[in-house]
Amino acid sequence: MRERTETMEAMEDKPKVLILYASQTGNALDASERIGREAERRGCPVVLLSMDDFDANSLPYVETVVFVVSTTGQGDTPDSMKVFWRFLLQRNISQQWLEGVHYAVFGLGHSGYQKYNFVAKKLDKRLSDLGAMAIIERGLGDDQHPSGYEGALDPWMSSLWKMLHQKNPLFFPKGTDVLIPDVKLMDQPKIQITYHDVDKVLSQFSANTDLKSIQMQIERARSMYPGKISRDKNRPDCFLKMVKNYPLTRAGCGKDVRHFEFEALSSVIEYEVGDSLEVLPGQSPAAVDAFMQRCNLNPDSYITVHPRGTESHLVNSKVPIKLKTFVELTMDVASASPRRYFFEVMSFFASAEHEKERLQYFTSPEGRDDLYQYNQKERRTVLEVLEDFPSVQMPFEWLVQLVPPLKTRAFSISSSHSAHPNQVHLTVDVVSWTTPFKRKRTGLCSAWLAGLDPKQGVNIPAWFCKGSLHVPPPSLPLILIGPGTGCAPFRGFVEERALQSKTCSTAPVLFFFGCRNEENNFLYRDFWLSHAHNGGVLSEHKGGGFYVAFSRDQRQKVYVQHKMREHSKKVWGMLSDGAAVYVAGSSTKMPSDVLSAFEEIISKESGVPREAAVRWLRVLERAGKYHVEAWS
Repeated sequence: MRERTETMEAMEDKPKVLILYASQTGNALDASERIGREAERRGCPVVLLSMDDFDANSLPYVETVVFVVSTTGQGDTPDSMKVFWRFLLQRNISQQWLEGVHYAVFGLGHSGYQKYNFVAKKLDKRLSDLGAMAIIERGLGDDQHPSGYEGALDPWMSSLWKMLHQKNPLFFPKGTDVLIPDVKLMDQPKIQITYHDVDKVLSQFSANTDLKSIQMQIERARSMYPGKISRDKNRPDCFLKMVKNYPLTRAGCGKDVRHFEFEALSSVIEYEVGDSLEVLPGQSPAAVDAFMQRCNLNPDSYITVHPRGTESHLVNSKVPIKLKTFVELTMDVASASPRRYFFEVMSFFASAEHEKERLQYFTSPEGRDDLYQYNQKERRTVLEVLEDFPSVQMPFEWLVQLVPPLKTRAFSISSSHSAHPNQVHLTVDVVSWTTPFKRKRTGLCSAWLAGLDPKQGVNIPAWFCKGSLHVPPPSLPLILIGPGTGCAPFRGFVEERALQSKTCSTAPVLFFFGCRNEENNFLYRDFWLSHAHNGGVLSEHKGGGFYVAFSRDQRQKVYVQHKMREHSKKVWGMLSDGAAVYVAGSSTKMPSDVLSAFEEIISKESGVPREAAVRWLRVLERAGKYHVEAWS
């Protein structure tokens, strides 16, 4: 008989469900925690783990496992799933390896993406191929659903409890409909906060505000935050100072796209074209102060945050941090919407009966759609929700556990490091929209950056990350498609290739750009045109070209895919010469429309059926020569 790991031994007392999640932005974690809470309310114990905290070797010894996985980018696995997934793909694993294992898969995705819930689908298939038995059909949560991913999660969970009970009644000793009173599950949050004597703390610290001290402060705050901040996003790679901030769009046109230039303050910066920059945004001081006041928090307290039950020597090893600083650096109080569980916990601390009833309704199956309309659709912030329910006084421990984390925001780098040593440039659409109730909203990070004056000297914490657009060698012909701010990475590509062309022979570059109006939104017009003329790297003389689709400058809309078809012979010629394709921009319809245009062009110009063109493009993708970077 095979030996079991300690993890599995701990699960043998009575039937338990193992829940493994892989989350990139926190949604899959929230969904997995919800599944765990609902199981425990029915008397079924669970073990909840991130995939990167689970030894994949132990999987054959698990009787019942629920996977909750998100799909990122263009069908990519979350970072926390990469090692686990590589393990499952090993060729030496037999087709009977997971015999006896019963599993269920719930995926989180966005149906606007071409590879909708791709990770959940391929995980489901791989588990089945290795001999595991599905308890129920996989569930697919969609961000586009009127109730968000919970529109699919609620009915999927109902089916899961029913099938688990049929499989083994011991999972739910009193049946799937008998719930443990919520109050018994609400006694303590998962984390604990220790308050420290201010005078003692202050005596240990100098009043330094140099970059090293600020960096340590950010790392201290974010490493204490419970579980939702990626471990490698604690300490910033560097601090940047903004040196340029100017609009690329015409004032009053309804769009505000900006060009930002930054210089490194704390270290030499290194990146390649196609990489991205993550920025930790600053929060509105007025919003943070209002949150403190609403929650009766002393901003000058010094705290340490740690998991409940942590041994005292581990608690004491943490360096305290000012409460207000902790909130500023980790808790998104005035931008992100709280999760459904936030409303559940609020209902326990509401002293006004009408508020309690409304909160309980919101978290009931009947109130799910109304909660979605009130909360996510309106993008209510934590602060706004708390102000709407003034009788609720939640302990700070619960707030730290449930307030969405302040996340870094990623932007495609729009410069070449070779062309701008010690500088990094960004092309940023300053996000703004109107909610169904006609309230103006703006994106936290883009609006914060747009509001910075380079003369202010603000220190911007930043992280450099590998992008999904791999660096092309100078000898590789390129077909670039980047409407709107999708042009950002290609500005860096063109700068790099222009430099390379001075010292070696370079392959042609064909670029399709798109925007609404020539007068209002032609981002980097002079830059592109300078490289498209006089033998530049985008010139037809060099075998490439630069073509623009102005979608609103004529009665019939013209998009990048129309321009591609217009120049189909040139597109096919470059593809035949071994060109690589790079697509960047909005995730909604553009990537699939562009792919469809390529299929049509290949079929038309080569004289093969459409199905053969589809296969041809799949081969190109597998060869690493069809790249997509899209964002919603």
